[in-house]
Amino acid sequence: MPELPEVESLRRILHRSAVGRTIKNARINEPRLRRRISADFAATLGGRRIEDIARRAKYLVVSLSGDLTMLTHLGMSGSWTHRGDGFDAGDFDPRHDHVVLALDDGTTLVYNDPRRFGLMKVVRAEKLGALPELKGLGPEPLSREFNADYLASKTRGKKVAIKNLLMDQRIVAGVGNIYASEILFFAKVRPTRRAGRVTHAELERIVAATPRILRAAIGSRGTTFRSYRDSRGQPGRFAERLQVYGREGKPCFVCSTPIRNVVVGQRASFYCPKCQR
Repeated sequence: MPELPEVESLRRILHRSAVGRTIKNARINEPRLRRRISADFAATLGGRRIEDIARRAKYLVVSLSGDLTMLTHLGMSGSWTHRGDGFDAGDFDPRHDHVVLALDDGTTLVYNDPRRFGLMKVVRAEKLGALPELKGLGPEPLSREFNADYLASKTRGKKVAIKNLLMDQRIVAGVGNIYASEILFFAKVRPTRRAGRVTHAELERIVAATPRILRAAIGSRGTTFRSYRDSRGQPGRFAERLQVYGREGKPCFVCSTPIRNVVVGQRASFYCPKCQR
């Protein structure tokens, strides 16, 4: 599933290529995503100018003329690609091109989603914050609000595993399975540790590791294992820099101890049994 770095990388590329363009028309080929796309979705988008593209947690927030906002989530396998002359769509099955936005410069924005777990809706800009998808989200992990004191207030007395707490979108918005594993490795904290037993010094290391990992992943356009592609159709390159995720049985880059995999909250969690305590 695309996480914060993938969505932020996508946002930055689309911001450069699509902001300022006008949507001439929209075509919905398959409305049955995680939630059905509304019947007036295509008609509402037609003629709207793309004013800005932001991100909140794992959501893209597209500001449109007329004080409208399109909120979209990539789900498990979704991708937005900006297609024009020379774009190689060979990796994208056209049967899964569910939403196509034709722009005024002759290019198209295409939402492709084989598993159809994505989400797409248009709302009035003033109602964005009240949407159930965004309401109650925790602070952004790249913001000043995410600090050791804040995290300590959320872990105090908690029996939940620290990795699950980091992935709780109500605690911190946007961190998912891959990057939680990597963050905890750099912080030298085992993913199975009870959150309430993680020391303040360890929480400081977690907070320090979080932007380091996420910014490095953003710079590499995220991580691709299976289907993720950015708006140019390119895979993310961060997989080659992963320290523990997906490396079960392979030697730790620090101490050579074999990396282990344990299920935490029904998710595979990779760690070094020597480096992480």
